[in-house]
Amino acid sequence: MNRPHLLIVAASLALAHTAIAAPALDASNPFAKPSSLPLNYPAFDKIKNEHFLPAYAAGMAEHLREIDAIAGNKAAPTFDNTIVAMERAGEMLSRVSAVFSNLQTANTNDTLDAVDREMSPKLAAHNDAIYLNPALFQRIKTLHAKRATLKLDAESNHLLERVYKEFVRAGANLSAADKDKLKKYNAEIASLQSEFSQRVLKEANASALIVDTRAELAGFSDAEINAAAAEAEKRGQKGKFAIAIVNTSSQPALSSLTNRKTRERLMAASLNRGSRGGEYDSRDLVLKLAKLRAERAALLGYPNYAAYSQELETAKNPAAVNKLLAELAKPAVNNARKEAAEIQKVIDQEKGGFQVASYDWPIYQDKVRAAKYNFDENQLRPYFELNRVLVDGVFFAATKEYGITFKERKDLPVYDPDVRTFDVFDHDGKQLAIFIFDPYARGNKQGGAWMNEYVSQSTLLGKRPVVGNHLNIPKPPKGEPTLLTYDEVRTAFHEFGHALHGMFSNVKYPHFSGTNVPRDFVEYPSQVNEMWAIWPEVLANYAKHHQTGAPMPKALLDKVVASKKFNQGYMTTEYLAASLLDQRWHQLKPSEIPTDVLAFEARALKDAGVDYAPVPPRYRTTYFSHSMNGGYSAGYYAYLWSEKLDADTVQWFTTSGGLSRKNGDHFRKTLLSRGGSADAMDLFRNFRGRDPVIEPLLERRGLTGN
Repeated sequence: MNRPHLLIVAASLALAHTAIAAPALDASNPFAKPSSLPLNYPAFDKIKNEHFLPAYAAGMAEHLREIDAIAGNKAAPTFDNTIVAMERAGEMLSRVSAVFSNLQTANTNDTLDAVDREMSPKLAAHNDAIYLNPALFQRIKTLHAKRATLKLDAESNHLLERVYKEFVRAGANLSAADKDKLKKYNAEIASLQSEFSQRVLKEANASALIVDTRAELAGFSDAEINAAAAEAEKRGQKGKFAIAIVNTSSQPALSSLTNRKTRERLMAASLNRGSRGGEYDSRDLVLKLAKLRAERAALLGYPNYAAYSQELETAKNPAAVNKLLAELAKPAVNNARKEAAEIQKVIDQEKGGFQVASYDWPIYQDKVRAAKYNFDENQLRPYFELNRVLVDGVFFAATKEYGITFKERKDLPVYDPDVRTFDVFDHDGKQLAIFIFDPYARGNKQGGAWMNEYVSQSTLLGKRPVVGNHLNIPKPPKGEPTLLTYDEVRTAFHEFGHALHGMFSNVKYPHFSGTNVPRDFVEYPSQVNEMWAIWPEVLANYAKHHQTGAPMPKALLDKVVASKKFNQGYMTTEYLAASLLDQRWHQLKPSEIPTDVLAFEARALKDAGVDYAPVPPRYRTTYFSHSMNGGYSAGYYAYLWSEKLDADTVQWFTTSGGLSRKNGDHFRKTLLSRGGSADAMDLFRNFRGRDPVIEPLLERRGLTGN
């Protein structure tokens, strides 16, 4: 998932101060005032590409005027005239930033990409103008020094502590010369991250596999072949067939294609992204980003970027992260090797005459699963029609657990015809939020799945949330149903867990709204929500054959549940490999930056004991957007860290009565509604009654006894 970060990295102060003289925003610009639509829902039908640059300029200028007024206030600093005033500031900038960042990931175009390239360093500069403002920091520092005497409530005290730490981490205590150096680092980092993101998307589009004949697509259904033909025609290759590349190393089509040569070509196209030369090669950006982040961290007094990044996370430091990853690496690879041996037996029984490779694993794992559990993934898809999964699965579980209800509305404007919107009502019938659902993959949409907030909740500002889930499900040809894989079903439940975190937010300050929590905590509630995907009552409600309406046979359901630990060696190893790469890049000192990206990657995987060729990293460095694009830099471990909390919580739900309002209300009250308004682990303890334990995670992933 993607989430906004308070500090957007920084740049040249001069750039920001030029914004103060920006002309007033024309009243016809949709960002000139809050949207008049319900809950300030964005007016997508009125927002045009040309509106963003002037709205950004006006928004930054307005924000800096507000900040200058706070910093220059002649009255002694108080919590209200300094910290609360900062929370109220920047409303126009927040409006434009929220919409732009979401559209630029979900529905971009060349103009928006150009805006992103132009605004990244300017937004960074804008943040410098705030975080490196000595008068403003002095007011914050004064309040922080006497915080024990201010008699603040818990959320307000937590806000003061957090703001002070963020200013210090942003360089507020640096000398003037070092501040100038920091600004230059941050400006370049912002630009490079924008460039990396755009290259990754363009490289994925350019790497689509083109084949000449239907025979090369053996194993595909007629519908999938037709979709490949339509994709090729769209790319100017009429009469041929195209398989689009998704952002992960392994590709969904590998589980269907029986032509081994096609599988090999597809995997090679995926793994070589960003490292095959040409205008979208990202290796130069990787090296520059690693070096700049390391230098920036050193300037701020940290041994490496990971130490800087993890200071405010629940892990606290790289040593704790390294310990977790190292503890799991050996048993995960051991499990993967056992799984590979089972696959090899099937290959040998079929007289394949080859050793299992990364491009064989997906299709042969299904054969092993079929032999072990007498079913394969394709048996499930007829029962996983998209609308039923959403309405009768995801929404149904939320209603049972929290009492909230949903009503689709057709009157709100959307940025793409396939986007749907829903009013969300609380258990008392009052409107809680608006939910945006954007399910399909597009060539102008970044890969993966995520939740974003278009409007963040705050009682201080009187705002209720507008949140969106963005998936990348392949859109079928017109007239065909959208049938999901089990992984896509699980992802839909996962992302809605993030949406619930945003919709249930009940905090005063926008600083703490919804998913504004530590990165290694933010995935926790969403992972918990995955449990309802195969909860018997929920599954029985949505898993119905798309043609007949017949429920999924209990025998098949039982096999799904029984196979939960299946292939966990592979899944854990590919994830750990990516997490370890992320750590290795970001635990380097400036003097340790390598010159060869691929050689460093290979050595890092070998040193960590996860260099197992049949299981490539979930993301290789050259297309590892989580790591290189800034959102999860030095933080990709967060999914596993959060899963420790998740597995413990799932155990609690299971032993406490499962899907019930009592359990849901407890989870909502103690944790989901609190956002980042208190220490994350304190919230967990309030919910669970104790610290988390790791045994449920080891059991879930089949890592006990290894």
